[in-house]
Amino acid sequence: MILSINEVLTPSELKDVLETLSQATFVEGKTTAGWHAKLVKNTQQLDKSSSEWQKLQKLIKTALNRNTLLRMAILPKRIHSLLFSRYQMGMSYGSHTDNGFMGNQEFLRSDVSFTLFLSSPNSYSGGELVIERTDTETSYKLEAGSMIVYPSSFLHRVEPVTDGVRLVVVGWIESLVRDASQREILFDLDTVRRSIFSKEGKSLEFDILSKTHSNLLRKWGN
Repeated sequence: MILSINEVLTPSELKDVLETLSQATFVEGKTTAGWHAKLVKNTQQLDKSSSEWQKLQKLIKTALNRNTLLRMAILPKRIHSLLFSRYQMGMSYGSHTDNGFMGNQEFLRSDVSFTLFLSSPNSYSGGELVIERTDTETSYKLEAGSMIVYPSSFLHRVEPVTDGVRLVVVGWIESLVRDASQREILFDLDTVRRSIFSKEGKSLEFDILSKTHSNLLRKWGN
């Protein structure tokens, strides 16, 4: 399931992030790419040893953890390995798939990848995130403060930036439920039971759906 989530950051949070990044030190992006992805990665990223990274990663995780749609659809166990990436003119990231585990010896599984857009789409040309599937490719270039969430198993790329600067946060989520099809079933059940609750309150139908959702989560969760 590919999910677009609007207004993940508030205007004040977005302003804070952009102001902090404008004064921060960026380093070569290849340093955090896998051995094969290094061949196609041409980006810059915020130095992870900097105080700016420490501040901003807390801000981003707080925003993600409070997002109801993300919690329902992805069931996050851990949000990890955040990168604040900058693409200047001519920079791109060729077709690649994300590593299955990250965090060196922490072995944090990457079930779901996300890109949180920080730059207004009108402020740069090119730089579309392209998600590749067997029979189609889809391009994404969202409003600042919005994000795209997709299975980490998909091939994807970032087209060359031809003008302006593209700023994004990318990161990964280890879900409570590893299987994407099972997460989608749980998301559908949760969506329906919340709809019933908003119309009828705590009805028999709501209770049965809640029982089913909880039992499947126990069965599939890890």
